[in-house]
Amino acid sequence: MSALELSRVSKVYGSGAGEVHALRGVDLIVEPGELVAVMGPSGSGKSTLLTIAGSLEEPSRGEVTVGGLPLSRLSRNEKAALRRRAIGYVFQDFNLLAGLTAAENVSLPLELDGAPIRTARAAALAALERLDLAGDADRFPDDLSGGERQRVAIARAVVGQRHLLLADEPSGALDSVNGESVMRLVRETCQAGVAGVVVTHDAQLASWADRVVFLRDGRIVDQTARPDGPESLLETGPAR
Repeated sequence: MSALELSRVSKVYGSGAGEVHALRGVDLIVEPGELVAVMGPSGSGKSTLLTIAGSLEEPSRGEVTVGGLPLSRLSRNEKAALRRRAIGYVFQDFNLLAGLTAAENVSLPLELDGAPIRTARAAALAALERLDLAGDADRFPDDLSGGERQRVAIARAVVGQRHLLLADEPSGALDSVNGESVMRLVRETCQAGVAGVVVTHDAQLASWADRVVFLRDGRIVDQTARPDGPESLLETGPAR
């Protein structure tokens, strides 16, 4: 079963002379464990694709299926529950709550979904530990570096039983070293079975993906198999 499937998805804003076609008949399938990078110029529809994939917006036409569930058949409350339980988001500006510790930020989605506080905190601590942040669990966002805050955001996005990770320019606010570190962490998360879709403008960071999809004027105009990137040096071994 695919983790995410977009079938002939279109999105139109406005009407008449002011009509804007953000997406035009997009087909995209992302399998569990696969990381897909989405690239394209400004206004190509990258962010719209993510919001529709995550059920934050409805397509004008077409169908979106997450984990085998067609979103068109779900009520607003059912979509909200699906987002809390199965879909994780990583935003460029982190979107962490300044008044909560790292662990509290990560556990919040679970608590909102009804998990006991102790259970939610245990899951949050486990997610932070996987991202080498166990020692920062009780620190507040303002006391963390940009890279640490982004790793907290990733932990929040994958805590619990999330199956789909959506990231909009997750490294855009970071320097190149921290940006590459974030992409490495996203890839490791996907290797554990989570499906990932990452919007990025940086071809070097996109090279961490299994597949790169190119959008232009709301259409997929090309896609590639995973390019030779940083990990290829590790996979092929030393030259002979």
